[in-house]
Amino acid sequence: MSTTPPVLAAELAQAWADIQRHHPELPDLAAPESLIGESSSACGAELSFERLLHEAVHGIAAARGVRDTSRAGRYHNRRFLAIAEEMGLDHPEEPHASSGFSLVTLNPEARRRYRPTIERLQRALKAHTVATAADTKRSFRGPAARHGSSGGGVRVKAVCDCGRNVRVVPSVLAQAPIVCGGCGKPFRIPETVGAAN
Repeated sequence: MSTTPPVLAAELAQAWADIQRHHPELPDLAAPESLIGESSSACGAELSFERLLHEAVHGIAAARGVRDTSRAGRYHNRRFLAIAEEMGLDHPEEPHASSGFSLVTLNPEARRRYRPTIERLQRALKAHTVATAADTKRSFRGPAARHGSSGGGVRVKAVCDCGRNVRVVPSVLAQAPIVCGGCGKPFRIPETVGAAN
């Protein structure tokens, strides 16, 4: 049984369908809730339309039989980048040492094309965040919330300026900075697509 609120699951499915209209070879999304759980830190765990489009790149790569990652899915290669560019995602010139071309961002044309989709998804995500933030000791969220190593929160990718990243529950990062041992700067959660609009 899904623990994803029906509205959020429906919006994720609708956003995926919107991507499919522009990229018909993209396979169907089997389970919207799979996008909410933890994923590889190279792909990011924070939900946003940008992340959804990133996952769609992997979907098209799978449909084409293209191996778009290596190192257990952490390193995103130039084949990933080529499909990402087709789908409206940009990346800096040089790959990251450990995650390759995973740090993709929406280009202006894709941002315009998907603006209504982005806005709908951001509203659903915001409502989901508000609803889960209102949990109390009397709230029951099921076994996944009870058995998580950090209280059941969904971990998101936090990055530092040198390019390193860690997965952390946002509330833990909000308590005090987590400082990178490589460069001495604090990790931060990148802005989501909706914040950039």
